[in-house]
Amino acid sequence: MNEPQVIQILISIAGAAALLIWAVRLVRTGVERGFATPMRVWLRHSAKNRLLAAGTGMGAAILLQSATAVAVLISNFVSKGSLTTAVGLAILLGADVGSAIVTQLLMVRQPILIPLLILIGVVVFLRGEGSSTRQIGRILIGLALIFVSLDMIRSATEPMIANPGTQAVMGYLGRDLLTAFAIGAVFAWGVHSSVAAVLLFVTLAGQGILPAPAAGVMILGANLGGAFIAFILTLSAPIASRRMIMANLILRGGGAIFAMLLIAGAPDLIEYLGKTPTQQTINLHLVFNLALALLALPIVGPTISVLQRFMLKSTSTDHTLEALSALDPTLIDKPQRGLDCAARELLGMGQRIERMLAAIEPLYDKWDQAAGLSISKEDAIIKKMHLEIKLYLARMGKKELEEDLSRRSMDLASIASSLDSASDAIARVMLELAKRLDAQDLQFSPKGREEISAFSDRVQSNVQLALNVMMNQNPAEARELVAAKEKVRKVEQKLQRSHISRLREGLSESIETSNIHQETLRALKQINTAFSMVGYPILLKSGTLLKSRLS
Repeated sequence: MNEPQVIQILISIAGAAALLIWAVRLVRTGVERGFATPMRVWLRHSAKNRLLAAGTGMGAAILLQSATAVAVLISNFVSKGSLTTAVGLAILLGADVGSAIVTQLLMVRQPILIPLLILIGVVVFLRGEGSSTRQIGRILIGLALIFVSLDMIRSATEPMIANPGTQAVMGYLGRDLLTAFAIGAVFAWGVHSSVAAVLLFVTLAGQGILPAPAAGVMILGANLGGAFIAFILTLSAPIASRRMIMANLILRGGGAIFAMLLIAGAPDLIEYLGKTPTQQTINLHLVFNLALALLALPIVGPTISVLQRFMLKSTSTDHTLEALSALDPTLIDKPQRGLDCAARELLGMGQRIERMLAAIEPLYDKWDQAAGLSISKEDAIIKKMHLEIKLYLARMGKKELEEDLSRRSMDLASIASSLDSASDAIARVMLELAKRLDAQDLQFSPKGREEISAFSDRVQSNVQLALNVMMNQNPAEARELVAAKEKVRKVEQKLQRSHISRLREGLSESIETSNIHQETLRALKQINTAFSMVGYPILLKSGTLLKSRLS
């Protein structure tokens, strides 16, 4: 094989691997954009027992095609106190099994499947009315591209099978399983997808490029690398979340190292997992994660307890630097850059309110004076930021701005006022309601508390979307944000009717907490409305907003 051929083959393999990585992320993006809110509610309902939690995590990983995405999502729940650390760990163990099942499903080869998925996916994406329908099309296209990329890898690697150089390198990996394990871990971490890494290694094994033991050990390394991804992504998370992620890393990584040593000592063991290298390696991935989940689920509690002794909450004085204002007074005479500064400051306001919203809900279950004081302080900072933004824009307006810049200045001022009202809804309404629950020793009915949690999750998801829209100014996401406002309004009305029905049934908890329940729902709707205002200027500029509704 001459040098140009080698270069062409390597480029083909790299391109196919890049397509595989991108296609896996395309599917995950479709699921996150279309079904994030139902999935968040579903995951929160899994706290009843560990088996249910593991099953829920498995289902979520199958949908998202990523155990890492589930880990980051669950980390947010644990940090807010919505889930205990032990339950979160059980969900992660199930998610690892779900990720392994995904690789099993994606290795199915059906020639008719690729054109069928692309055809249906494109039609659904282009013709879909709602955002969720379009995301289904995105998911189907992503699945088709995964199958295409795997076929590309098989075609690109065929000329390498009989090549002496390839055989020498892969033979070395077959003998040096520790190096193969390290390569698998580093590759999975580098592409941020253990699913993509496992599919690549299994395909190479099926082509005869990699010996089955080497491919199996690289897959085990990918499990360690996959667990390490979540560890890196949550380094700044609260201590409870980091304990959960660390426990998963220790269990999954330690199990992978043990399995690697087992295969290194007895390479023939892998032959019991299937007749072909493809079956052997793909089944190893599933068997490993399934065995890990079954063995680790009974000890998630003790594991977290041990980590609590070593990973302690920091009690040292906070020496973090004070946040600086993005409003640069020297740019008053440069309106374009000055407005960009105001937009940055608005994003900071939004992020602070997002943290306030995440902090308020746990206070409905257990009052914490320190947390309440922290929310009040944040509200005071928001008030100050709002005033400073208005004054900054007013000073800039004295320079007789061009029409476009003047309109943008007004839009920014309007959004600042909306965000200030969202902060009010949290600090002046929800905080007082949570305090009243504690002072009067009241509790919501189980159904009522569940409704508020689910509604809060929906609003938090829309707040995150609004912050993304503030950064990327994407008209499609702005449209999704504005459309979500109407959905929230309808859900709030439905929940109010449900609450009235419980009052008619005479449930004592519902009667005692009736006003608090209804005011909380209204406050959350107000917060959602405030953040949805971010999308209107973008849609107006793109011509997709009518006077009274979306076109």
